[in-house]
Amino acid sequence: MTLWRRDFHRHPELGFQEHRTSARVADLLHEFGLEVHAGIGGTGVVGLLKKGKGCSCIGFRADMDALPFPEINTFEHRSVNEGVMHACGHDGHTAMLLGAAKHLSQHGEFDGQISFIFQPAEEHGKGGPAMIADGLFERFQIDEVYGMHNMPGLGLGQFEMRVGTIMASEALFEIEINAKGGHAAMPHTGVDAITVGSQIVNALQTIVSRKLNPGINGVVSVTEFETDGQRNRLPGWAKLSGDARSLTPEINAQIEEKMRQIVKGTVLAHGIEATVSYDTIFKATINAETPTLKAGDAAAAVVGADNVNRDREPLLGSEDFAHMAEARPGCFIFCGNGTTGPHGQPLHSTDYDFNDEALSNGANYWITLAQQALFI
Repeated sequence: MTLWRRDFHRHPELGFQEHRTSARVADLLHEFGLEVHAGIGGTGVVGLLKKGKGCSCIGFRADMDALPFPEINTFEHRSVNEGVMHACGHDGHTAMLLGAAKHLSQHGEFDGQISFIFQPAEEHGKGGPAMIADGLFERFQIDEVYGMHNMPGLGLGQFEMRVGTIMASEALFEIEINAKGGHAAMPHTGVDAITVGSQIVNALQTIVSRKLNPGINGVVSVTEFETDGQRNRLPGWAKLSGDARSLTPEINAQIEEKMRQIVKGTVLAHGIEATVSYDTIFKATINAETPTLKAGDAAAAVVGADNVNRDREPLLGSEDFAHMAEARPGCFIFCGNGTTGPHGQPLHSTDYDFNDEALSNGANYWITLAQQALFI
């Protein structure tokens, strides 16, 4: 698994461009004796392993894509693709699931079918939906689906999960303000788009602090402010772009509704117009009760009950496994990546690296879950 992982790390590929990675995955699955289906949702791969006479089928999912970041690590397996690196550990996720597939094909005892799902383009939020649209669940008759992500800062040999929402939805918004530009020395002759935009930015912060139930998490962040102004010219156009997070579809809908109300009211007060686009690209990841109980039991069997947190707090990051967990009962868990060096660096850092010592924990979790969920 370490050799596979470091090979994937040295050759990272962006979403829907994982041609080398998916080919390598397919070759290994063939070598293990699995039935292999490639090109699912673009560059996705599914390996099927069936034993016994059982009709139950579970799906195990790993993501394969990298990020458009330059890597600053200097170890031997650093990225050779300039400007692209595995800064989120998908190289490790892929290697762990391959290790589990190899072991289960040769030694595993279970009754039913396992679909090993290797997904492209998680970072885009489009790979999961692409595989689903390509018939993932219909073609392979998956009853329950499971996913896992490494977590820097969580100790090696620890797992975390929870029933219900574990990761937030993410919506990208754009607010385009059409005002009236003019001379900087005569602001009364126009409508300054910067002034209007600034009022909107400040008002958007009241959505979470004053318009939502304070017991329910949400985040609204304006991340870009563009105008067509110059040194002595007040802008007549501005665009605000940003990101909104929430833990339930209902809160996400409330954020969008309040945002549209704020923008409409603000521009009406200035006698101008604006447009709002609000695109939810990641849904909230919601763990079903029964799969989460199975996942917790499997993790406890691997590392001991004291090293499994079954009620971790929700994370405001997003994950496109949400689409799979919406289509079928599912569970998404976190596996400790360690706390020191590049293993403890935050995800998406240019000096992050997946911890090879976590590979056996992850693979053993998959193996144990398969044999417990599909017991003979």
